[in-house]
This record gives sequence, C-alpha cells and structure tokens, in this order.
Amino acid sequence: MLEYEIPHTISSIHIIYPMTLNSPKTQRKITMRDVAKAASVSQSTVSRILSPASSKSKVPISAETREKVLEVVKELGYQPNQYARSLRGQKNHVIGMLIADISNPFYHPMVRAVQDVASQYHYGVMIANSDHLREKEMLFCESLLRRPVDGAVMIPYHLTDDDLQNLKARTGMAISAVGNHVQHPEVDVVYADDTRASYEAVHWLIEKRGHQRIAMICASHQFPVITRRYSAFRRAMEDAGLSIPPDYVVEGDWSVESGRRAITSLLALPTPPTAVFAASDTIAIGALAAAEEMNYRVPEDIAIIGFDDIPAASWVRPQLSTVAQYPGEMGTLLAKALFERIRGEYTGPSRRFEVPCRFYERASA
Repeated sequence: MLEYEIPHTISSIHIIYPMTLNSPKTQRKITMRDVAKAASVSQSTVSRILSPASSKSKVPISAETREKVLEVVKELGYQPNQYARSLRGQKNHVIGMLIADISNPFYHPMVRAVQDVASQYHYGVMIANSDHLREKEMLFCESLLRRPVDGAVMIPYHLTDDDLQNLKARTGMAISAVGNHVQHPEVDVVYADDTRASYEAVHWLIEKRGHQRIAMICASHQFPVITRRYSAFRRAMEDAGLSIPPDYVVEGDWSVESGRRAITSLLALPTPPTAVFAASDTIAIGALAAAEEMNYRVPEDIAIIGFDDIPAASWVRPQLSTVAQYPGEMGTLLAKALFERIRGEYTGPSRRFEVPCRFYERASA
C-alpha cells in the first residue's frame, strides 16, 4: 500500500512526446467498419493495410486497393484505437502526464518526480501541456485513445468527473489527479491544503503586520484553485472585520506580466492597498517588479505575498514571502498511486492524499 514517504532526490525527465492540435473533429467516432464500407473492401483488408506487421495472411493486396483505403482513412479522419490492439493484456510501458504550463517552474519538480517513479518501473512518460485551456485538456484525453498508455497523471483545471469517467470507460486506464475538486470514485487525488494556507497568510498580514487594506491578484475564478484561495482570502478579511473594495480584487492570468498590470492598477487607486496577496509566485514577482519601477518601496509602501515558493521567490530582491507547496512530493504520490493501480496492487476506491503547505516569511512582507 502507498505510504507517505517522499524521497528528496529526483532524477530528470528523459522522454517527451509533443501533443499536436490537428486531430480531426467528427460528430461520431469513425470506425474501421466505416472505412471498409466507404472503400468497398472488407474490415480484414483495412486491418491488414493499417497493421501489416500483425497480419498472418499471405494473400497480397494490390497497390490500387491499398491507396484507396489510405485515401478513405485520410478523408474520414479515422484513427485506430490503440487500446483495441492491446486487449491481450500486454503493457505498453508508457504513461501520460497532463500539466497546465510547462514554462511555469512550479510544475518542474512534479514532472521530474513522476518520471523518476516511472523509471523505476521501466516506463516512459508522454507529456502534454494544456496552457490552462479546456480544449487542450480534452485533446489530451483524445490523444490517449490513439497512443497506447497504461495510465495517466493529470492536473485537470477544467475536466469534470464526467470527462474522467468517459475516458476510463473508453480505455479502462488508471488515473491519478491533482486537485481537491476531483471527486471521481476511482481516481486517486493528491492536493495541497491551499485553503488553510491562504487563510493563514492573509491572517498573518492582518495580525502580525497590521495591514487592513489588502488586495488580491489572481487568475480567473473559473479555476477551482482560485475559487479556493479567494474564498480563504475573503474569509480571513471578514473574520477580522475588514471590507474588500471591489477594485481590490484584480483578475488576470498566471503570468508575470499579469502581476505587473494588476499592481499598476491597484497603486493608481485613490486609496491604494498597503498589502497584496497574489495567487501565485509568478504573479507576485511581476507585481514586485512593477511596484519598484513605480518607486514604491517593498514592503514599506506595499507588502507582497505569493504562493508556490518557486526557486525565483528566493532569488528576487527583496526575497518574496510566499506559501510553499511541495510539487515534488505531490508528483511522487501521484505516480506511486498510479503504478499501484497499473500493477494491480490496489483496486479499491479513490484515495486522497493531502500535502501540507508552509508559509515562508521573507523580506517582501
């Protein structure tokens, strides 16, 4: 059974399969029968043309027939179901991994940890980047129907439990996911206690630093993680009897530039905030840089707290106060849970693993 024991030395990733955006879109999944009917040949002929290595037939297929079938395959957008080719129970020794943004340093330790565990079982990792878009998350699910994998690790910002159920129904694969919002009964979940950590960070600004005018910079509320962190921010303010002016909550995206734009608008208000709680370190670092460019002193004029504790949080000056998550530990738990299911060592209902967060007080607040 999976135990909460996390190694601290993680090897690097070595296999990446890029994801493309040119998959055909059809109202109904095209089958081999459709191809055979359109090409006026038998299904066995289509199968032999598409999978010559697995065919035992010695009867030759004419070049004309082969060309006709391949043209129909192209026109209809037919994509062979790789899982149908693996029904004998053979393992493919590849897992898929969906992350939100490969350029965000927060995800790097998680990816490396998953690959490290996969390497122990002699597995490769197919990595896809969603850019926080539902379209690309769905595309990843479709790609798993075309590329044979034995399981998937996901960071699903937009996929619903119904989406996950559809994927499991079509593939039977094991899945582990990041996020407390995932409630599928057969998907193992790893999540950070970001609600409590967000509350404590804002409470610290109020009680330890005496701030009363506190703003929040975040990405869109369509992300469950933002909903949780904003709710914690609001609750901490309300518990202290403090109001939140509408202008004090600025939505953008997860980028450094978004943080720059947000702090610029906040500091231009007639009554600007004296502190900012940013939903991520990338946002906070952008805010910190822009504030100093506007000749505001950090933290004397404006205190800033981030979230994640990416490496850059301790490199910037002043060093960024932040809530640390532990993506490496999360990745290890995700992968171990996944392989327990792949190997048949665990077949029960969903398991949920909480990874604590920790607040680091540094110079920016």
